[in-house]
Amino acid sequence: MLEPAVSSPPHPAPRHRGKHGQSPDDEAFTVRVSGLNHSFGQGELRKQVLFDNGLELGRGEIVIMTGPSGSGKTTLLTLIGALRSIQDGSIRVLGRELKGLSSRQLVEVRRDVGFIFQAHNLFESLTAFQNVSMAMELKTSDRGAIQERVEGLLGTLGLGHRVHYKPEALSGGQKQRVAIARALANEPRLILADEPTAALDRESGRDVVVLLRKFAKEQGATILIVTHDNRILDVADRIVNMVDGRVISDVSVAESANIAEFLRKSPLFASLSANTLADVADKMALEEYPAGAEIIRQGEAGDKLYVIRSGSALVEVSENGQTRQVAKLSVGDFFGEAALLSGEPRNATVRAAEDAEMYSLGKEDFKRVIDSSPPFRDELRRVLFSRQ
Repeated sequence: MLEPAVSSPPHPAPRHRGKHGQSPDDEAFTVRVSGLNHSFGQGELRKQVLFDNGLELGRGEIVIMTGPSGSGKTTLLTLIGALRSIQDGSIRVLGRELKGLSSRQLVEVRRDVGFIFQAHNLFESLTAFQNVSMAMELKTSDRGAIQERVEGLLGTLGLGHRVHYKPEALSGGQKQRVAIARALANEPRLILADEPTAALDRESGRDVVVLLRKFAKEQGATILIVTHDNRILDVADRIVNMVDGRVISDVSVAESANIAEFLRKSPLFASLSANTLADVADKMALEEYPAGAEIIRQGEAGDKLYVIRSGSALVEVSENGQTRQVAKLSVGDFFGEAALLSGEPRNATVRAAEDAEMYSLGKEDFKRVIDSSPPFRDELRRVLFSRQ
């Protein structure tokens, strides 16, 4: 069977390219992480928990980070928030490099960061108003401004009638909303939230994240949320996934929606349910290839499925020292599926005929789609049969 596919010699991992497909300069980012490693323990008990991570958070973005428990999400969050010292690698927050800063300097960085944790960490002896106003008193002594801001925030969060209640008189969800008001009080340029909706019901949780998004857009603040709450993923601008201490995907939600619409037009993907299609789109990366570049190579193991987003590609087969072109692929065409299904080496080389963009789906994600969607598997087999 002829497979118009191959996997390129190692390409750099796809990276977030910023607005309009360009890589913005440092001014466009609130956070820039590169080459970040981190370990806990000493000597034989030392265990590495983060591995060579890179991440960029743009101004005004709301980014949601997902992943299994123990994957390193909270560790990364606390490093970005200057709550831990950088061991290896670089984190720049609001243009300032965190590595090498003293404890006092790290405290200065934290003054521009709002924190929301699953444990609300409220002072039990203080009212909701006092818990929130304490945060503002670090930056201003204007009592009128403090009162207006605090009462406005608590009112927006549905706590206008609980302003002078102490935590013991508040429900778990109400305590969390006080903690959120405290994080927003000083209009920080960066907000870091660890499971902020865990104690909230569906409606309240969504209201909180919508409020955070509104704040991000109006104030130009950046918000990074670590969560397992699938109900709020659509509010994000980007979704970052961590597994085993590594950022393995960084997906623009708008781009993901575009991918889903693009894939829906292909007979191969048309049989997928809307939920499955959205899941596939979330896991696809965008890769760019200049004219003439190999995308996959004959004889190599298959590791990805490709769909052409723009441009075109040539399929070539080498036999007995001779190379011949057997097909030309254009926008919407896919390749790479045969080696993934059979486990055999790629039997063709595919190279970009012109500057081209490809959506790619990794081998493990491909297998999950195959296993969960019999119609998709059947359509693949039909396509493969027609190519023989």
